[in-house]
This record gives sequence, C-alpha cells and structure tokens, in this order.
Amino acid sequence: MDAAQALADLTEISSQVEAAVLFDASGAIAASTLPDEEASALAHAAGALLDRAVSLVEGHVVTQVEASTPSGSVFVVRDGERRIAATTGADPTTGLVFYDLKSCLRDSGDAPKPRRRRAPKKAADET
Repeated sequence: MDAAQALADLTEISSQVEAAVLFDASGAIAASTLPDEEASALAHAAGALLDRAVSLVEGHVVTQVEASTPSGSVFVVRDGERRIAATTGADPTTGLVFYDLKSCLRDSGDAPKPRRRRAPKKAADET
C-alpha cells in the first residue's frame, strides 16, 4: 500500500486522529493530510521531539512519543528511517492512537505480498 492510501485508511478508521504526516529521518514527506507548509512544520517538530526524547534516555531506542496539552496531543512513532506524526483532540485513547499509527506506518511500507502456494493435496491412500 502506498503512503497516501495508508494515511487515508488511518483517518477513516481512527476518529481521534485529526491530521497526520508520514516522513523520513531527513524530514522528507511521503504523504500528509495537511497542506505542504503545515505538513513540513509538523514533520520538523515531530522529528525534533523524537531527537529530544532520545537525548533524555541515552542508551535506549525511542520508538514513540506523546506530547499532550489540555487542548490536544501530538503523537510520533518511528520504525527505522520511517516516521509518522499525528495530532488529536483533547484526551485521546493513547494506546489506540499509538496502535493505529504503528499499523499505518507498517502498511505504508508494505510491498505487495507474494501469493502463497498451496501444498499439493495428499492422495486418499496417504492418510
């Protein structure tokens, strides 16, 4: 599935996500639900948030961060070089938002899967 389709699916299934952007470690945007300038700003801020979290917990890999305010939250998830950031309203269901973002990130990088071949049926006398 491509990045734009993964984001479209995310916003369809996750009513808590208001906006989202898929980007890489350099800040290059793969897809977004925001206009270009806003998407770039969110990607930059989310990347900085991840970098700051990493500096606070030296020796550990930070894969997800949530920053919340009374009016809403920003979530950031990374998987290797790929990242996704999303905004929500107040009091989101944190675990569910992280799950949806991880699923979106995984789906956005999936290549079409090869069809599995079925094993030949056993002959009646082999059972």
